[in-house]
Amino acid sequence: MTRFPRITAADLVRFLLRQGFNQVRQEGSHRIFRNQAGVRATIPDHAGKILHPKIVKRVMDDLGMDLDAFIRGLRK
Repeated sequence: MTRFPRITAADLVRFLLRQGFNQVRQEGSHRIFRNQAGVRATIPDHAGKILHPKIVKRVMDDLGMDLDAFIRGLRK
C-alpha cells in the first residue's frame, strides 16, 4: 500500500495552482482555493511544516483523486 506523501503547504499550493485552482481568500493561516467547477480546497499554511496525512487525504477527497494520481500530479 502506498503511503501518503510528506509535503508542506507550499508544495500542495503549487500542486493546486497547476490543477487550475485559484486562491479566493485567506482566513488567518488557512488559504482557500477554488477551481472553475466550484470545487473548494482549504489548506492550513504553517510556514515549512509538514502537513498531517489526514489533511492531504481530505484535499485528495475534495479533488476526487486517488492516491496514485495525486502522487503523479505532485511529481510533475
